[in-house]
Amino acid sequence: MKIQTKIVKRRRREGKTDYRRRLVLLKAKAPRLVIRKSNRYIKLQLVESKKAQDKINLSLSTKELLKYGWPREKSGSLKSVGASYLVGYLIGKKIHSSKEKIIVDIGLTPHTKGSRVYGAVKGAIDAGLKIAFDVKAAPEKERIERYDFFKKVKGEIEKIKQ
Repeated sequence: MKIQTKIVKRRRREGKTDYRRRLVLLKAKAPRLVIRKSNRYIKLQLVESKKAQDKINLSLSTKELLKYGWPREKSGSLKSVGASYLVGYLIGKKIHSSKEKIIVDIGLTPHTKGSRVYGAVKGAIDAGLKIAFDVKAAPEKERIERYDFFKKVKGEIEKIKQ
């Protein structure tokens, strides 16, 4: 009797892609806000999929906040909840007039209430994007605005032309 073994795709084996979730996101045929965390930064990308090929329309990182007044001596905190909120707010301002609903893609990041990922989503919603999101998962306002220079950086971002 032959033993049949299922061949697992390489990206699944390496823990990089959940193909079931990806298929659901592709079937929605809506642009995705992809949020990824690294050890130093948080990256956001606006991705559209056509015929299973992803096209990145806009890509931002928390490193961009240095251009908007984030102090260089605080560059180690570019992975904080406040920085993730501001980069979400920035990408929302740059997309500005999207009438389409946007789907959030957090990849294999675990769902944790009040996390940096949800801080970025809250920033994008506050900038005017239409994203289905439960506000209970967002971090508290005190955690987002804990730095004294937060309002200065947010003011610089608001100056972006719409």
